[in-house]
Amino acid sequence: MRRLFHHVWVGLLLVLGLVGPAPVAAQSANPAADVAQAPTVTELLAQARALQLQYHESEALAKYEQALSKAPATYEALWQAAVLSVRIGGRYTDETRKSAYFAAARLYASRALVVRPDGPEGHYAEALTLANQATLFTARGRLLAYREMRAHVFRVVELCPEWAEAWQLLGRWHYRVDHYTVLERLFSRLFLGGTPAGASTFQAIDALRRAHELDPHRIQYAYDLARVYLNRSQQTRATAVLQEAVALTPVTADELEISRRCRRLLEQLNRKLRRQISRRVKKL
Repeated sequence: MRRLFHHVWVGLLLVLGLVGPAPVAAQSANPAADVAQAPTVTELLAQARALQLQYHESEALAKYEQALSKAPATYEALWQAAVLSVRIGGRYTDETRKSAYFAAARLYASRALVVRPDGPEGHYAEALTLANQATLFTARGRLLAYREMRAHVFRVVELCPEWAEAWQLLGRWHYRVDHYTVLERLFSRLFLGGTPAGASTFQAIDALRRAHELDPHRIQYAYDLARVYLNRSQQTRATAVLQEAVALTPVTADELEISRRCRRLLEQLNRKLRRQISRRVKKL
């Protein structure tokens, strides 16, 4: 636990530019050789990308943070550190740990937008962080987060229309806002000037379908799309998407869990279909 908070605290200091590279424990006998051996920012970014491809996200985050200690305005390191902080934090069940990672992610994303105001990755990182922070906020904070998220999630698909993850995030935003509870709608109307404009379940389906079309091998997109289909009572379409999903081979632990959920949903749909067929046969 202490190690976790040390890691997150260092990340916060790095993104604020309050600390530099870690001090050397003992003075080297050959400082020039140490400088030559120290990895450059470019090398650290390359190492971080390689670690991400191997799904070593904590190690990749450490590399991006190391790059930021050398060059605090490195755009790639900032937005990637934000996304990784959200993913890592989201795996914890403890809200204190989640909150610490999400807070660091928000700072990284905000800095990325300062460095490159029209960078699609920065807008994506900001929207992703807001969506995850919203799960920990009170009602007012949650509704404010969805309201603030709107501009970023629309902007990223405008700037980068071929980015599947951006369309998934847009689809989730549409669905969540369109399914505000009565109290959430009332609070938004009384205190926030109304609900965010343009949210629609039909647009959620379109966005999630777009994400699935752009990257049909990502099981998360199929799962999200199938759930929205089910909530709209479109069982045939949901079944087709779930069949595609269960045929995919999960690579990570997260994907394995989603694959299990897809299989459970598909089994439930198949049982329901068999009962319907049985009832019709009995009526003949």
